[in-house]
Amino acid sequence: MFLIRLISRLPLPILYLFSDFVFIITYYLVRYRRKVVQENLRRSFPTMETSELRKIERKFYRNLCDYGVETLKLATISKEELSRRLVFKEQQIPQQFARQNQSILILASHHFNWEWLLVGATIDYPFEMDFVYQPVRSKGFDRFIVETRSRWGAYAIKRDEVAREMVRRKGILRGIATVADQYPGYSHDKKYHARFLNQDTVFFYGTNQLALMTQYPTLYYQLRKIKRGYYEATPVIIGHPPYAKGSETVIENYVREVEKMINETPETWLWSHKRWKKRHVG
Repeated sequence: MFLIRLISRLPLPILYLFSDFVFIITYYLVRYRRKVVQENLRRSFPTMETSELRKIERKFYRNLCDYGVETLKLATISKEELSRRLVFKEQQIPQQFARQNQSILILASHHFNWEWLLVGATIDYPFEMDFVYQPVRSKGFDRFIVETRSRWGAYAIKRDEVAREMVRRKGILRGIATVADQYPGYSHDKKYHARFLNQDTVFFYGTNQLALMTQYPTLYYQLRKIKRGYYEATPVIIGHPPYAKGSETVIENYVREVEKMINETPETWLWSHKRWKKRHVG
């Protein structure tokens, strides 16, 4: 951890030089998950020319390497620098909910750099921030991620403790953030089936259940990379209570908005994730 923090103190322009080097190693030599990325792109854009798919692939790997150094930088980046590099648009939307003493749900997708999105919201949002996460196997990496996300007061909630924490922290004005477009890998996960990127796809149904349980307004954040090291985040209201019993409005709108963002900037989504596994699809 000491070495990571030491490296993270380097200016981002220096870290981006390291990212350029890692890109060459990752893309051309190690060929990290190249087959997974190529298959995901081919299935998602079946009518696209191979040359165009390759352009998206290369841009994706450059963004992936930038994501790595940017996430590393979160360990020591200042509030001022992060706020300058990540601009939240339409701030009147969360501010209006805060004036009404209304907590909200905040959904994101794996668009670069989603780690900056959460930490930036901790600085610029008129709420306390909670985030739902799935612990990873590497205890060291898990600790690093939780510590960086929590630097300025965000509260970590493990995925299997969501129901209990919703009750325990019910009286706190807050935004509850989660990234909800990954593959629901546990057999006991309730799933939502959708046609997504030209494929039959399953999503976490728990995202929709969370909205029904809390009866909170739900925002999806469109995250756009403006240029290297600079992002804009724009909220879209995808659900407003009261939600009827059995309503799937939130998850339906979420899937549609994520797909729209991917079609707009495909190179900024996490294509190396094995999103379309076949197990546990029932």
